[in-house]
Amino acid sequence: MKNILSILFSIIILKSSAQSNVLPAPAQTQPIALTHATIHIGNGEVIEDGTIVLTNGKITAVGKSADVSSAQVIDCTGKQIYPGLILSDSQIGLNEIGAIRSERDDYELGELNPGVQSLVAYNTDSKIINTVRSNGILLANIVPDGGIISGTSSVMQLDGWNWEDAAYQKDNGIHFRMPSLMSTRGNSDVDDILKKAYAQIDEVRTFFREAKAYLAEPSHTITNIKFESVKRLFNQTQTFFVHCEMVNEMMIAIEFAKEFGFKTVIVGGTEANKITGYLKQNNIGVILNQMHTLPIMQDDDVDTYAKLPYQLQQAGVLYCINDFDEMNRGRNLMFNAGVAVGFGLTKEQALQAITLNAAKILGIDKKTGSLETGKDANIIISDGDVLDVKSSIIDYAFIQGRQINLDNKQKQLYERYKTKYGLSK
Repeated sequence: MKNILSILFSIIILKSSAQSNVLPAPAQTQPIALTHATIHIGNGEVIEDGTIVLTNGKITAVGKSADVSSAQVIDCTGKQIYPGLILSDSQIGLNEIGAIRSERDDYELGELNPGVQSLVAYNTDSKIINTVRSNGILLANIVPDGGIISGTSSVMQLDGWNWEDAAYQKDNGIHFRMPSLMSTRGNSDVDDILKKAYAQIDEVRTFFREAKAYLAEPSHTITNIKFESVKRLFNQTQTFFVHCEMVNEMMIAIEFAKEFGFKTVIVGGTEANKITGYLKQNNIGVILNQMHTLPIMQDDDVDTYAKLPYQLQQAGVLYCINDFDEMNRGRNLMFNAGVAVGFGLTKEQALQAITLNAAKILGIDKKTGSLETGKDANIIISDGDVLDVKSSIIDYAFIQGRQINLDNKQKQLYERYKTKYGLSK
């Protein structure tokens, strides 16, 4: 009883401390010109002392000069302008407090759930959202968990009243969490574990074969909702995201891509550097989920994860860098990219790995990911280098031209206790 009361009290405190002053921004009403800044386009190009003009939520001019006579001018002298950063695999808005079941809505019961949609469970009132976007992350691919086929992800912009207006790209992909095929030393049940894993993979393969046959029929007397849910995989208007790490697991993912004609992306890909040629040959993208962790295999280099981006860059494999961490919820995304700079990437390549490359992998590169005319005005302005922990201070952020509030609960508590102890002067 005591534990139940403690949990209820925690929930009440958390709910009552909502950031009521952090409201979604209204639509852009007049042109905005960001002048005299160093502009990082996101495709490798950098413009010194440049100007960007935002009109009706779109980028209408970018270059050394532009007509700013009718615009609200923001002088960005000495500042750096970047595309809004993109989390390519996240559970923001689905998992608020992991230890409290009622605060989690990230998975459903059952193994094959292709019809589950993450966007309808997305909670725009999550306090984590404001913490993440104050670091420059403006878009996130919200991914369901649980089962072997977890369901459908959607890209959400991190400033909305509800999931309907936060949705940026609905149902962009279906997620297959491949059972691990890694042999565990000293585990006497390893044969049974691998046998079960291969049986589950065969179950998924059988499911897609049956779905393909079902979808090839001109009409049906009974609608199969699960088969209907994967229709867009077969015409490549959805992406098949396969969560796996080892070479043998990735090879199976590529076999799926070949057999069914799926547009496939590997999520994880710890050993992707060992089959770069095969990945490129089959147009397989990779989402690298971790940078600050130890390698899976005992014999791997301790800096395996840090070197992966450069190795994929050199091989010409499409990849992006992510930050899937239950502790920081992705807010260190840009610092993960910064680590990769220390292991071979240029700064512009690292930036592209969390902007344009991520947009390409998620299928939203026609709308965002770089600061080019005609794209959505998803923009951040930093005092210094966004990849550097010490100088990355986000002063302004715009989502589709709307200047968003960068306040969050952590900042509010910081100011509250500075005032309490006379440190605010």
